[in-house]
Amino acid sequence: MRTTQVLTGLVARRFFGTSSRIMASGKTLNVSNINPNVIKMEYAVRGPIVIRAVELEKELANGAQKPFPNVIKANIGDAHAMGQKPITFIRQLLACIANPSLMETDKSLPADVIEHANAFLGSCGGKSAGAYSQSTGVEIVRKHVAEYISKRDGGVPSNSEDICLSGGASESIRNVLKLFINRNNAKKVGVMIPIPQYPLYSATIEEFGLGQVGYYLSESSNWSLDEAELERSFNDHSKEYDIRVLCIINPGNPTGQVLSRDNIETIIKFAQKKKLFILADEVYQDNVYGQGSEFHSFKKVLVEMGEPYSKLELASFHSVSKGYMGECGMRGGYVEFLNLDPEVYVLFKKMISAKLCSTVLGQAVIDAVVNPPKEGEPSYSQWKKERDAVLASLKERATLVEKAYSSIDGISCNPVQGAMYAFPQITIPPKAVEKAQSRNQQPDFFYAMELLESTGICIVPGSGFGQKDGTYHFRTTILPQPELFKDMLARFTDFHAKFLAEYK
Repeated sequence: MRTTQVLTGLVARRFFGTSSRIMASGKTLNVSNINPNVIKMEYAVRGPIVIRAVELEKELANGAQKPFPNVIKANIGDAHAMGQKPITFIRQLLACIANPSLMETDKSLPADVIEHANAFLGSCGGKSAGAYSQSTGVEIVRKHVAEYISKRDGGVPSNSEDICLSGGASESIRNVLKLFINRNNAKKVGVMIPIPQYPLYSATIEEFGLGQVGYYLSESSNWSLDEAELERSFNDHSKEYDIRVLCIINPGNPTGQVLSRDNIETIIKFAQKKKLFILADEVYQDNVYGQGSEFHSFKKVLVEMGEPYSKLELASFHSVSKGYMGECGMRGGYVEFLNLDPEVYVLFKKMISAKLCSTVLGQAVIDAVVNPPKEGEPSYSQWKKERDAVLASLKERATLVEKAYSSIDGISCNPVQGAMYAFPQITIPPKAVEKAQSRNQQPDFFYAMELLESTGICIVPGSGFGQKDGTYHFRTTILPQPELFKDMLARFTDFHAKFLAEYK
């Protein structure tokens, strides 16, 4: 199983060359005494290929001649960077919260934007977004989050006291995983994660000194999950690790699947049987495109299943970075806890208080998402038009991406039911595999780097997410706007044909 990104020979030489110079300079902190987990952890989404993509952009800006006019960053789910326009309501609200004088001077601002901004500021210290919030977040926002969750889940109760706001969902995920670090245990705490997985998990598990327990999603059945595979994974790792956590990403990243209700119930039953704490990464809950696909929150299903399942410990996460909003840089997110030990929750809040609070403007974006304009309010029609247009465009591109890659010789791609990515499988010729190995690189890393140098297209090799031995994949976003996507596909198709011909 390859579940971490391989450090290439080139990067390794650069790294160790630098480290030897640092050690020779007599620095107090150097790579011989730094936390070794920091050296081990890898984050493929912003790994060596992306570093090279940034270098290429700078070279082009300085007038270098390349076989392509620009770099296309299909490596990360950054909607605005790929041309998506901000939602007007969100940006108007942010403008008023950041600069309240606009509410008096700008007569074009809708009345409901001003009302929302004043309500938010009224819950801030000194009525200013420049004040610290509570460590758990601005109170009115947490109340709106609870109302949003209850409405989403068909009336299942949600308590604002069980909700903590954070700098994107990633911060909350890391905070929850941090609770499982225990150096006093004879065995590391094991964390079950899907393979393929989002590298946040493998990187954080390595950094925190936890144990990675990978369970394979079934590519042949559109990345679904069965209990037998969960059992295999648990049994194979239970001697090495004290397995206490089960992570689920739904809709899937990088795989783009949407779990059925039956599949979720199977997972919950397994977690109950093994007494596992469930981490439900649900940041793509608004991004569902597949016919017959529907988002079901783990909380809703768990509660509706009744006891003993409704008593399971659960942390579920959402973010403003995805959905129709794409506000990645605003860093807004939240975690909702269910059935957490009250004493543990007190300690969790103590822990996050050391960071004071997440960015208050990020919390304002969360408020805009969970408490959007209502029908009849001045901003509603434009907000709905913009939201629906973004989601419709993403749905169209999800279909286009799958069909486009599946039509290329040597590539297969499952339907993109949700999220913002495709994870096509590529057939890499044996000669190319040998060439990669001679460079101490994974074959899909070699392929991705050759693609970048030849076309300017930046993707992430599947080895950065984990994949079954003998298979090769890459993750690409569905975010490029239609014209850019056509350009990207033309470059990709030409490269792939030449690559196969060169190494046949």
